[in-house]
Amino acid sequence: MSRSPGLLAQFFESSPLRHAPFRLFFFGSIATAGGYTMQATVSAWLMTTLTPSALMVALVQTASTVPSLLFGLVAGALADIVDRRKILLATQILLFVATFLLGGTTLAGWMSPATLLALTLLVGTGFTFYLPAQQASVNDFVSRSELPRAVALGAVAFNVARAAAPALAGALAGWLGTGSAMLAAGLLFIPMFVAVRGWKGRALALPGVPETLFSGAWSGLRYTRHSPAMRALVIRNLGFSVCASALWAMLPLVAREQLALDAFGYGLLFASFGIGAVGGALALPRMLSRTSLNAVVASSTVLWGVATLLVAVADLVALALVGVFAAGMSWVSVLASLSAGTQSSAPAWVRARAVAINLVANQASLALGSAFWGAIAMFAGTRVTLAMSAGLMVVLLLLARRVRVEMGSEADVTAGAQLPDLVIPDEPLPDDGPVLIQIEYQILPEHREAFLRAIHAVEPARRRNGAASWRIYRDLGEEGRFVERFIIASWAEYVRLRARMTVADRSLLDRVAELQRSDTPIRVSRFLGVKPGDAPTLPLS
Repeated sequence: MSRSPGLLAQFFESSPLRHAPFRLFFFGSIATAGGYTMQATVSAWLMTTLTPSALMVALVQTASTVPSLLFGLVAGALADIVDRRKILLATQILLFVATFLLGGTTLAGWMSPATLLALTLLVGTGFTFYLPAQQASVNDFVSRSELPRAVALGAVAFNVARAAAPALAGALAGWLGTGSAMLAAGLLFIPMFVAVRGWKGRALALPGVPETLFSGAWSGLRYTRHSPAMRALVIRNLGFSVCASALWAMLPLVAREQLALDAFGYGLLFASFGIGAVGGALALPRMLSRTSLNAVVASSTVLWGVATLLVAVADLVALALVGVFAAGMSWVSVLASLSAGTQSSAPAWVRARAVAINLVANQASLALGSAFWGAIAMFAGTRVTLAMSAGLMVVLLLLARRVRVEMGSEADVTAGAQLPDLVIPDEPLPDDGPVLIQIEYQILPEHREAFLRAIHAVEPARRRNGAASWRIYRDLGEEGRFVERFIIASWAEYVRLRARMTVADRSLLDRVAELQRSDTPIRVSRFLGVKPGDAPTLPLS
């Protein structure tokens, strides 16, 4: 027993929790996740008392998650463009008000399936704007070396809530009624509000003219499309989440119809899931230190398939508890690993958008998948539906076996060397454009093949940082002369493109520069798009 305090102190000294701001943020995250999970748990159970329809029960999960599909990219862009503290404060107010409306409407006896879905949709909207700001803020509190452990602790925060909140929700629903359980859930949004009130404003990741919401969302999509690491993370997320949605959607029916449980028993199933998730989150840093991110995600995906089959065949509560416990371990191992991969691979300027895109992939899969599996369950039954989802998950894992996910390196996110200031007598306005960049290279014949490989490796970096189009050309009239051309939408976007360059991007350009003829400098030209009234008419020659 005497060793326990020492071990606890040793853990605390090496943990990100030793930082007071992160500690407040951590406990606020637990409370918010608890409030959201309690609301989702009670809402799903409440729907089973309002209607016997499997589809309507599944649509509660859809209402919780479809806002991510609608607003997730905007939420990510907003969290990169404005002060995340303001977003966190505003979302806590929205979550508090919407959850209290759910509770008050239920206590007043005015609740209907449509009202429940509408207010659940409002709660889901608040949580959609909360999550990217919350997850992207982790990097503001800890060093890069502490990031995997901080992300794992974030997973612990969310899944401690999954362990305790459903059991608490079930107990309160059984003792005081579902309305009172909703009111209790609303109170849990207060701690995060208190925790972030004292934060100072965050400096923008990139100086200069800020992006708009639309252009910011588009930049996030463009970055993901042209980043192999981000594409792999999204693909693996989609394959896992669309199949995992079946268990989430069917769990209320498993509790009520398959196992004949009451509200407390339903909360017990969620609590078992949460305990498994906490165990998975605590084990995750060690797993990632011993094996690759890809291996952790693949093995945890298989574990979910096995866990879902256990729940599908379970007639005994004990077997179902084992199944959902294993599912909890799998859930946090997969999604926390993918989150760590995302946050370690995305530079600061696009980090919240990268987080949001993975959240959109997860939540959209849950929303659409829940409706899909709910419709199947109406005809095939709960057990067959769960078995089908487990089989599909294994098939998708095999199909995506060549899509590997990895942790990002320091060079992937660290800003590159500062480029020389632009010396332009009459600098364009931020919205002027489009801008054409032309870079001329002189390459010796023996270096031609190496140059072409090196310059084409530059293309993804140009595109994810802002280029709308890119091409390399060979001069037919001069041997060894190559021209790289790419177009950016505006002058402000070009300035941002230069600032977005990372160490990894810079190393690609340095490799190209090494192949340039030593007696000829690389020539860079910049052209601004003009219309008939923008410039004096020049005589034709």
